[in-house]
Amino acid sequence: MSEPEERVYEALTRRRQASRADLVDDVALSQAQLSRALGRLVERGLANRLPGRPTRYAAAPPDQVATSLIAERERDLLRLRTHADHLAKEIRRRDGAGRHPAELVEVIEGAEDLRATLVRLQRDARVQIRGLDRGPYLDNPVSGNSEETHQLTDRGLTYRVIYDRSALEIPGRMAEIWRGIQRGERARVASEVPMKMMLSDDRLGLVPVMAEGQLADAAYLVHPSPLLDALSELFEALWDRAVAINRSDAVGRGAAGPLGADQGVEHPDGLSDRDIELIGLLAGGATDDRIARTMGLSVRTVHRQVHRIMATVGAETRFQAGMEAVRRGWV
Repeated sequence: MSEPEERVYEALTRRRQASRADLVDDVALSQAQLSRALGRLVERGLANRLPGRPTRYAAAPPDQVATSLIAERERDLLRLRTHADHLAKEIRRRDGAGRHPAELVEVIEGAEDLRATLVRLQRDARVQIRGLDRGPYLDNPVSGNSEETHQLTDRGLTYRVIYDRSALEIPGRMAEIWRGIQRGERARVASEVPMKMMLSDDRLGLVPVMAEGQLADAAYLVHPSPLLDALSELFEALWDRAVAINRSDAVGRGAAGPLGADQGVEHPDGLSDRDIELIGLLAGGATDDRIARTMGLSVRTVHRQVHRIMATVGAETRFQAGMEAVRRGWV
């Protein structure tokens, strides 16, 4: 509705029915503006012209009006989406036929543009975001990805992230990773993640530029191409070899606690939530020092608990304990 139409409709709703003369003082519009607004409301079915003289009007019930207006907006949005999809397909066909290879990789420069592109990739994704996570970082890694939180909570977008093992030793990072897992993120850890990367469906990839071991304020934005296909295959190969640090792949999004364990549910063999967290780090290859820093424990305490867990699962080495935990579905 236009602003004059809104004013006239609300005044008419409060009066139930009224003539033009009744409404003039309520809406502070000229006679011409009032007549146009009433005519438009009747035309759209939002008000009715009643029989008799002088002509009187009655507003359609507000809940019906809201339903009608929302339906109109949804039709408009659907037409926009359909048109945008057709246009995008046309451009992709054209680009695939004659786009210069140099245009398949775009360079994004500047920290602000890089942040904006990261947000755009997540908002434009329709199915999933896939990420490789390792240092160094553009922003504080403990602060988390606020856009991921929004996309997981409000849109149900799938996030699959592979973390480099070194990411687990950053103080406070593991707690931030758990929060993402609790919202639905599927997370795995690998001993060596080769680079940082974000893939938005199979349509775009973002690879930050590294210079002398430092993160530059630039990134490569990769458009649909054999290179993007290769990046996708790289992610899937790493995903298959990485170790899950929660049980989300097995139990789905109902997981509420660390490592996918439901809160209040007793773990097998009498293991506590802290034991399960420790096993997750152990399965990821973390050292006692790294586990101690992550969990806020002394190295001696970690050493003692690791040996207790090894005895519980009948393992002779730390690696065997971690793999046995994976086999049993604890991580």
